[in-house]
Amino acid sequence: MSKFYIKTMEALKRLRVDKDGVVSFEYIIVAACIVAVVIAVFKTDNSVSTALAAGITKISTAMNGL
Repeated sequence: MSKFYIKTMEALKRLRVDKDGVVSFEYIIVAACIVAVVIAVFKTDNSVSTALAAGITKISTAMNGL
């Protein structure tokens, strides 16, 4: 247990001084926000999801005819 704690603390120390790790963490936060907005739009607005489903159906029908 002690070895795991020490390895975890060392990793956190390296992450704190590593600027690339901070930037990638910021990208993760931005991506999570975008996903949350998209989920909120598609859950509450049925017209968008209906239009998207209809478009996908039309495309798959057209592809079947090829």
